[in-house]
Amino acid sequence: MSNHPIDQKLAVLEKRVNELIKAYQSERAKNTQLEQVNQQLKTEVNGLEAKLADFQNQYKIAKIVSSTTVEKDEAVELKNKLNEYIKEIDRCIAHLS
Repeated sequence: MSNHPIDQKLAVLEKRVNELIKAYQSERAKNTQLEQVNQQLKTEVNGLEAKLADFQNQYKIAKIVSSTTVEKDEAVELKNKLNEYIKEIDRCIAHLS
């Protein structure tokens, strides 16, 4: 009979341990899912930052072109040349990275 209270305590302890294991596994799964979402958001942010940089470059080009005193056809040609230069610079930077 002296083992009976110990058996009950062990059963309660085992139940609590199993509950903790389930809770741990659940939290671990949530953590993995949140890490995946976080990575997706980081990728999205990087893409948006790249788009923003592109728009900023286009704005700078437009500003340079509009500030020059050339005819409209020459301005379009100048803008296209600048775009080509920027793309080439971006490629060089990508190779260096």
